Amino acid sequence: MKIILETPRLVLREMEQKDFADICRVLQDKETMYAYEHAFSDEEVQAWLNNQLRRYREDGFGLWGAILKESGEMIGQCGITLQNVNGEWVPEVGYLFERAHWHKGYATEAAIACKEYAFNVLGIDTVYTIIRDNNIASQNVAKRNGMEICGKIVKHYYGMDMPHYVYRAKRVTGNDGK
Repeated sequence: MKIILETPRLVLREMEQKDFADICRVLQDKETMYAYEHAFSDEEVQAWLNNQLRRYREDGFGLWGAILKESGEMIGQCGITLQNVNGEWVPEVGYLFERAHWHKGYATEAAIACKEYAFNVLGIDTVYTIIRDNNIASQNVAKRNGMEICGKIVKHYYGMDMPHYVYRAKRVTGNDGK
């Protein structure tokens, strides 16, 4: 297993096939997946995992398993993926955590670490987070991660139009703050 980074309470590492059951706990919980409008089937979870494995190979990054240091338990995912925003592929800091671990600061801790990883390790100057307009908790994570709304898009999932806010953070360089 490939460890990508650590935070005070979490280890972020590449996911593997053996993580399927842990991923199911997140993606198959209807309440956790409310912004997607449905819980995933086993086939959709496998496709999700396969896509992360492809991202690791092709992009060098993706969503990583978020592991609690104190217990070794996978409690969610956080990482960087390439997402289409109005025809442009941009690096997105994304996060999904088990409902039992919401409101404990894990998403914010992991998201900040992933933003810094994008800036300082991958050399990316601007990162984005794309969040459903009704997902206030994730919007608050983006704000705590120093991100601001820079646009709005509509994604089409499962035959539905779903408005999303696009948040952005830019790497601060030099003395001029830009």
